[in-house]
This record gives sequence, structure tokens and C-alpha cells, in this order.
Amino acid sequence: MQLKFSHVDVLVDHLETACAYYQQVLGAEISTTQVWDRGGLRVRYAVARLGQERFMLVQPSAGNLRTLLDQHGEGMIYRHCYSTPDIEQAYDELLARGVQPEDENGQPLARADLQSPAGARILWLPKRFGHFSIEILEEQSIERFIEAAFNPGS
Repeated sequence: MQLKFSHVDVLVDHLETACAYYQQVLGAEISTTQVWDRGGLRVRYAVARLGQERFMLVQPSAGNLRTLLDQHGEGMIYRHCYSTPDIEQAYDELLARGVQPEDENGQPLARADLQSPAGARILWLPKRFGHFSIEILEEQSIERFIEAAFNPGS
């Protein structure tokens, strides 16, 4: 499976405060605010970009990430995200290795259901070590999504 590191996701209590902090302290570019709302999971998030490096600041209001934030507090890096040129191939390789890809709520994900509310095609590995999660995104769609988040209306 061909994977490339994309970003990490960080839980925050107040999205605007976190964005302003990283913009002021690190000079990060901050994307427009995005919303993910599916299957009981609702978050607001923004991408912080430092040159080619980036991380997502995620403020959950409902679902498993809200529970995680309530239990462990903000600042927790809970997910590493990778991109792949062919998400269906990655899905098939995981199945061949005995791993059932999941959705954002830990439910089995069908190959036909890789489309996300954000527009990027995506899958998650089952969590095996505590709260740590790995997400795999289709490279072209995540790059288009991030570019649009920084350049709305383009």
C-alpha cells in the first residue's frame, strides 16, 4: 500500500481561540471553518498550514470525539492521517490482510461508502491501541479539499 503522511488531528475546546493562537505564535495560515456532520458525529474544524506541513484543529460538539475531549481534554493528537493515490486499492489490501476498514464511528465501512461529508474519499483502521486512530484519504481528493478550504470560491 502506497501511503504518504498528510496531517494530524488535534482536539480543541474553542476552535477560534486555537486558530488565533497558532496563527499568532507560529504564523500558521488558517483555512475557513469546515463542518463534519454524519452518523451522530458533529465537529467544526480548520486546517492550520505551516509551509507544506499541516494539522487539523477539531472542535467536536457531538459523538465519540466529544466524549474523548470531555474525558481527556484538549490538545490531544488522536489521529494520524495518510494519503494514498488509490483508496480502493488500499481498501482491498486491508481486507486481504484481514482488516475491515471502518467509518468515523467505528462501524464497518463498505467499499461503496468511501465518500465523506468533506468530499474526500476516506477510510479508518480499527482502533487497536487506546484512542489512537489512523485515517487513510484519497490523495487527490484531500488535496483538492484543503486547497478549497484555503481558497473558497476558486
